[in-house]
Amino acid sequence: MLHDITPVLLTYNEVPNIGRTMSRLSWAKDIIVVDSGSTDGTLAMLADMPNVRVFSRRFDTHAEQWRYAVTQTAIATPWILRLDADYQLTDALIDEIRRLDPAAPVNAYRVGFDYAIFANKLRSSLYPPNTILLRRSHFEIRDNGHTEAWTVDGSVRMLQGHVLHDDWKSTEPWMSAQGRYMTRELAKISTRRHRLRDWIRLVPPVMPFAVFLYCLFGKGLILNGRAGLYYALQRMVAEAALSLMVLEAALRPRAEPGRVDEGDR
Repeated sequence: MLHDITPVLLTYNEVPNIGRTMSRLSWAKDIIVVDSGSTDGTLAMLADMPNVRVFSRRFDTHAEQWRYAVTQTAIATPWILRLDADYQLTDALIDEIRRLDPAAPVNAYRVGFDYAIFANKLRSSLYPPNTILLRRSHFEIRDNGHTEAWTVDGSVRMLQGHVLHDDWKSTEPWMSAQGRYMTRELAKISTRRHRLRDWIRLVPPVMPFAVFLYCLFGKGLILNGRAGLYYALQRMVAEAALSLMVLEAALRPRAEPGRVDEGDR
């Protein structure tokens, strides 16, 4: 089935990742990349890859970026493989996809993920399975908090092979991104609150401490040493950013313009 698939990626300053990700896509005749203004050499690296077509689009939301990527780039195959720039297909997953019947009564496939921190594979993570292999014209894309959601029209099956998530970007851009991500996440959970997790996230500072302890001890990442601690702290910092925004929203309306409470001096 590999010849029926076009991999599609979004990029922004992905020099630490893009080479490793592309090395797992040598089987693809055509790869679509939609870049949102990289300045770090990503475009130069992609220019040396003959099976890659690069499009540029200013980023607004993940859903709009993906809609453009899958509908405005002249994809010729009936299937797309949507990937983040830090996703690496494992040999087992590539072999499994190769054996799939493209005519089977299935419109999408989900995969599970292994997670690594700078090549140090973790025992587990909070990263959920996701639908990444989809038949064209059988799905819709919508914004969903800080990311996007894909709704498939028809049957979805789970594959056995995994994708390795291994982001080698430094901590600085990761932390910068969390402010943007959590602003969107807060807007989503403030109106939804469908799950217990949503309610807990709106009661600072419960979630940052809870997720840190759960990652280390509930998921067993304490056994991964520094890599496990790094991941647990990342999750804690992300949730702490959301908690700060919740507190800010609760505090800001109480202050009159130009007035400073005595306790804040």
